Order: sequence, then structure tokens, then C-alpha cells
Amino acid sequence: MELDPLILSRIQFAFVVAFHAIFPVFTIGLASYVALLQGLFVATRNPLWERLSIFWTKAFAVVFGMGVVSGIVMAFQFGTNWSNFSQAASNFIGPLLSYEVVTAFFLEAGFLGVLLFGRHKVPAGLHLFAAIMVAVGTFISAFWILASNSWLHTPDGIEFRGGHVFVTSWIDAIFNPSFPYRFAHMALASFLTGGFVVCGVSAWYLVRGREVEANRKALSMTMWLLLVAAPLQAFVGDEHGLNTLEHQPTKIAAIEGNWETQSGAPLLLFAIPDRGIQGNHFEIGIPKVASLILTHDPAGTIPGLRDTPVDEQPPVWITFFSFRIMVGLGLLMIAFAIAGLLLRPRGRLYTSRLYLRGLQFMTVAPFIAVIAGWFVTETGRAPWIIYGHMTQAQGLTPSLTGGMALFTLLGYMAVYAVIFVAGIYYLTRVVDHGMEDQIDEIERPMRPLSTTHVSFDKENPTSRG
Repeated sequence: MELDPLILSRIQFAFVVAFHAIFPVFTIGLASYVALLQGLFVATRNPLWERLSIFWTKAFAVVFGMGVVSGIVMAFQFGTNWSNFSQAASNFIGPLLSYEVVTAFFLEAGFLGVLLFGRHKVPAGLHLFAAIMVAVGTFISAFWILASNSWLHTPDGIEFRGGHVFVTSWIDAIFNPSFPYRFAHMALASFLTGGFVVCGVSAWYLVRGREVEANRKALSMTMWLLLVAAPLQAFVGDEHGLNTLEHQPTKIAAIEGNWETQSGAPLLLFAIPDRGIQGNHFEIGIPKVASLILTHDPAGTIPGLRDTPVDEQPPVWITFFSFRIMVGLGLLMIAFAIAGLLLRPRGRLYTSRLYLRGLQFMTVAPFIAVIAGWFVTETGRAPWIIYGHMTQAQGLTPSLTGGMALFTLLGYMAVYAVIFVAGIYYLTRVVDHGMEDQIDEIERPMRPLSTTHVSFDKENPTSRG
């Protein structure tokens, strides 16, 4: 059987994106949490905040390292598998990726050293400033990456000349129509991911009776965040859907499994889309709800996939089911946030073993939702790599063979497996050690730099600092 380099390259890119995305979405939220903990410690001098800050900084460092290593391949494969696209879009994508390195990665990497190794060696205010800069750096990085990715979906501010992109307006290209919604959606996803991980780990400690006071504080403050962020994410997702309906109607048709343009379209809870028959099997839906959600009018018109030529239709079943996984987990997050509010009276939030066990399960839910969301976004854009301008087939490297694509795919899978196993191993070690071994580190006084000196004895010269 002949290997298709296009299919294998798409699988490779999906694998790399899915693997890499789980790390930034976690570090963005966790960096802000670490900065908040450090700020609370500086403001109150309560050692519990410092102990939480030390613990979560260790977790952040491990995940940040995994994200950096896995992210290198993201840019590398543009040249190996998608050279035509890289050459055509280089006038826009190249500068944005460079801006991300110069304005974000250098900022994060520089201040991360102070955050990790500067505790009790630099003034507390400077250490807090380093934590804030790392958090700011993660958002700057997300800004540039999402600006470039959003542009692929809603290209604006450019024109094609001789098969190459030329920027006519940097403002329009960077702040393209889908960017504000996608950036807000990703930022909230990051807070939800970091929040549920913190809640899950805190719940794990509380079930085992370890560091109860510190983890009660961590769980309480993070549950307030989730109570705001989870419903807000639903609102932003709705706005993002309206934007997608305007600019990428075919993607919306695939999300809804809607083949015929119709008014009062049903919300399909389940179906098996079949591109071959241009229809669905085993539909279970709620009449008019899809139109109500997408147009805010139960009689609103929803586009159908049959309006698009078959060769320009996305892989419907992946887009359809990925969206329902994402939304289902989002509703579950809202339910857990509301349940936490109801359990606060008489401290049941910290003692209900059933709820705490549920929070441990929910630790992985945001990661699955993020991966499902990326599948919706990227497969819903197919077959376009630059929506409406360049297809994936046109962007592929001309000399790439199926064997070469398969070899690199298997290589990436092997390397990423090592990274993932090593990262999970060190994270479990961090969690298992907990905060019990931090007493000496916290209570060790800061050594003034001016006390370092050298003294000499006539018979026994020594140096001491």
C-alpha cells in the first residue's frame, strides 16, 4: 500500500500540536497562580502562601521544560513537511514567530532563573517581580502564537502576489477577525486547566490528611476562580461560535453535522456523520436549538455542508465529535464549580470525599477539552491551510514521500513518549514529596551579601563566607 505523505503529515502535525498544547495551556494558568501566591506572601508574610508558592513553582518548572522541548518541533516541521506553505506565508508567519521569541521566550527564560533560584537570595519584592514577569511572558507568547494561528483561519491585512503573502496592514493581519475570540477562549482555558489541576492535587492531599491547612486555602481560592471562569468560558465560546459562523460557515456546518441549509436547525446530541451519503445516521436532536444558539433566533438559518464542494468539506465526524467532547467537559466543569459553591457551608467542600475524589478525576478533564478544541479548530479548517487561499495539499513539501513522513512521525512519537514519561515521573515525585520538606528552606534566613568575607589566621589561614 502506498503511503500518502499528505495524510501522514496531517497526522504528524495533529499529534505534535495535541501533545504540545497541553503544556502551555497549563503553564499559562499556573504561572499566574504562582505570581498570586508570591504576592499574597509578600503582602501578608503568611508562610503558608510561601509554601504553596514553592510547591507549585517546582511543578511549573517541570511542565515549562516539557513545553519548551516539545515546542521546538512545531517550527521545525514547517520546513520539513510544509515548505511550500512556509515559503508562501513567511512574510507574515516568520516575523510573528520571531516576535514571540524576542518578546516572550527571552522574558520567561530570563526571569524564570530568578524565580527558581532567587528565593532568599534576592529581595522578596524582586522575587515577586520575577514571578509576575514569567506570568506576563506566558501571555505574550500566547498572543503571538494565537495571532498567527488565527490568521490562518481568518486571513486579513494581506494580499497574494506570485503565490506569496505580502502584508498590507500589520494591524489587520495580527488582530484578524477571529483573534480576539480565540485569544480570550485560550486564556480562559488556561485558567481552567491550571485551576482544576490545583484543585485536584489539593483534593488528593486533603483525602490523605496531608498539609490540610495549606491545601484548604489552595482549594478555596481556586474554586472561586473556577466559579467565575467556567461560566465565562461558555459565554466566550458562544461569541466565538457566532464569529465562526460569519467567517467559516463550513466549519459550523461540520460542527453541527448539518448537511442542508435550513431554518430552525436542530441541535444534534448524537449522530454518525457520513460524508459518503452527505448525511447522518442515527440522529438524536433537539428541534431549533442549534439555530437558537448560533443565531439567537430559533428560526435562524444555519448553513449546510452540501453548499460546499465535497473536496472542500472538512473531516466531518472528527469535527462533530470533538466539539461535543469539548462542550460536554465544559458543562461538567461548570457543574463542579457550582457544586463546590453549594458545599461551602459547614466546610463540606473540604470534607466530602465523593466531591474530592471527583476533583481528582477532573484534573485531566481540561487537557482533554483543550485537545478536543484544537481538533475542532484545525480539522474544521480543512482542507485549507490558509483559509480560502491555500489548501493543505498545496502547502506540502513537494519532495516529501510517504516513507519520510512516516519515519519522522514515528521518531517524534518515540521522543515525545520519553519526554512525557520523564515529565510525569518528576511531577509525581514533586506531588508525592508535597510541602513537608520545605520547612528548612522557608525558615533559612536570607544571607546578606555584605557578610561574605575572608579572614586569615597567621598559622591556619581559612576562608569563610
